[in-house]
Amino acid sequence: MSTPKVVTQRGLYFDELEMDVVYAHRPGRTMTEADNVLFTTLTMNTQGLHLDAAWSAGQPFGQRLVNSMMTLATMVGQSVTQLTQGTIIAQLGLTDVAFPHPLFHGDTLYTETVVTAKRPSSSRPGQGIVTMAHTGRNQDGVVVGTATRSCLMWLNAESARQPARKPPPL
Repeated sequence: MSTPKVVTQRGLYFDELEMDVVYAHRPGRTMTEADNVLFTTLTMNTQGLHLDAAWSAGQPFGQRLVNSMMTLATMVGQSVTQLTQGTIIAQLGLTDVAFPHPLFHGDTLYTETVVTAKRPSSSRPGQGIVTMAHTGRNQDGVVVGTATRSCLMWLNAESARQPARKPPPL
């Protein structure tokens, strides 16, 4: 009996990521009231715009908003399977985060990512730094969130298999 071939789901290595390509992450994620209340309370955010329907009804949007930190976390999360699952070493930072339009309960979030920069690390052989621009849109195509993310990634499968050693500072 032969051993079956095993295919492991993973993201892309540094060498496989292409610049100026739109990586569309699917499926989308419909944001429910339960999701929003759970995320908001787990993160100790007592903002009435997320929790108080009566008060929010009198505010400019007339209803509760999905917590923007949940929007950001979901945008990044939607990219993981396609881009960084098992190929990332560390997230280095997030910049240029913006929420130009709110998400509401029942809206579906779709995220796209474009690699805007990449370079091999000068101090970490086998590793590289990748900059990605994430854009989240609702079901109507309206941009609800943007963020720029920098990650330290393995260059390829061979470099990821090298024995662990104490890394130099970033």
